[in-house]
Amino acid sequence: MNNHKLSDKIVTLLLLLVCSLLPSMAQDNVIDRVEWVVGDKAILRSDIEQAIEFWIENDQKFDGDPYCVVGEDLAVQQLFIHQAGLDSIYVTEADVMKQVDNTLSRMLARAGSKEKLEEYLEKSYTQIRDAYYEYFEKTMLTEKMKNHVIGDVKVSPALVRKFYNSLPDDSIPFVPSQVEVQIITQKPEIEFEEIERIKSELRGFTDRINNGETSFSTLALLYSEDKGSARQGGELDFMGRAELAPEFASVAFNLTDPNKVSKIVETEFGFHIIQLIEKRGDRIKVRHILRTPQVSQKSIDMKLARLDSIREDIDSARFTFEEGASIISDDKDTRSNNGVMFYTNQEDGTSNSKFELQDLPVEIASVVERLKVGEISRPFSMVQRNGTTVCAIVKLKSRTEAHKANMREDYDYLKQLYTQKVGDEKVAKWIKKKQKSTYVRINKEYRDGKFAYPDWNFIEE
Repeated sequence: MNNHKLSDKIVTLLLLLVCSLLPSMAQDNVIDRVEWVVGDKAILRSDIEQAIEFWIENDQKFDGDPYCVVGEDLAVQQLFIHQAGLDSIYVTEADVMKQVDNTLSRMLARAGSKEKLEEYLEKSYTQIRDAYYEYFEKTMLTEKMKNHVIGDVKVSPALVRKFYNSLPDDSIPFVPSQVEVQIITQKPEIEFEEIERIKSELRGFTDRINNGETSFSTLALLYSEDKGSARQGGELDFMGRAELAPEFASVAFNLTDPNKVSKIVETEFGFHIIQLIEKRGDRIKVRHILRTPQVSQKSIDMKLARLDSIREDIDSARFTFEEGASIISDDKDTRSNNGVMFYTNQEDGTSNSKFELQDLPVEIASVVERLKVGEISRPFSMVQRNGTTVCAIVKLKSRTEAHKANMREDYDYLKQLYTQKVGDEKVAKWIKKKQKSTYVRINKEYRDGKFAYPDWNFIEE
């Protein structure tokens, strides 16, 4: 314990020495420099510049000098990350990789190719991915720690109404246009030859592993279409049955020999082979290889024609859209809800069927934007998050025009704003307390900057 404290002091003294030397160096010779010290953590100018790039890429706005705004954000982030370590709060690699993959997919779509993205950012794709992994790991850990600080927020109609009545007229929020959408989907059938091709591939992988020709991890890295786990040689985090697709879990939890490869397993994502790594009680760690069959254009066209026929039947009053969604639709999430699309708030578990267009899948939003209330779209195809292709028709159930929020129409929206306000107040109070008890030093030129949390107890140089 004493050695640990001593090393902390040495680190801090070294950082102070670096900080004191940097201002005396000629500006032209500075490659990097310490801008902040929070506790024993140095925040370099390069850290701030990289974070600024990420802010720009994710369309985040700067309220003031970017170096001041982002520098403070990294300092606050360090307060939360340090506390998360003390409280044993962490984020899983799988969750971080989902964010990384989603972001890189958007960037690749904008750039046009991996090569163009590398040229634009002047980094290799591996360097870009690693940088985003570090960024999202810190950001997600900070958010998780914030949620821990906020805890449960008590909400009632009376509290929401009191909050609404306390708002000055010119501060009542403007609710953007929202839509309610119903959907009927049909999955194109995958041709037998394509399924056999995929199964043959997986059987070949199994033979190569069993013959000692190569390892499961190597084949997962090269061929698995689960990009998040492929990077780790197919490894998934420890998971319980409920966290896995039922078919996958049924086979995975029956594995007993880490040297054996499972039979081929089919799930909604495609076909898998699985290898056991370790079991711990009711949780399991495995690696897998996913291969996804490709749907032919012929199959897609057949389902589009089928949906066009369904649309004509609904228009002819042979049955309603709601009946079609309940009986015909392949979409398990909306089938029991008359086809109404909805999303679930991860914080309080409540569901809401009202979407802003930007929050709908791109293919659906572009169709809905042109529909009148009650109108049914022409059939179209789209790729879902799990990588599978579906065909769909949608009906615009309702459209609410942009308006000033009111208790009658916008209770859920106002409830969300109230919860956010209470959470922000708790977080600000926690940060203020930490500012008083944490060693903080900042480069002179930013000391008089405009800070979101102005109570920094800066150590004088």
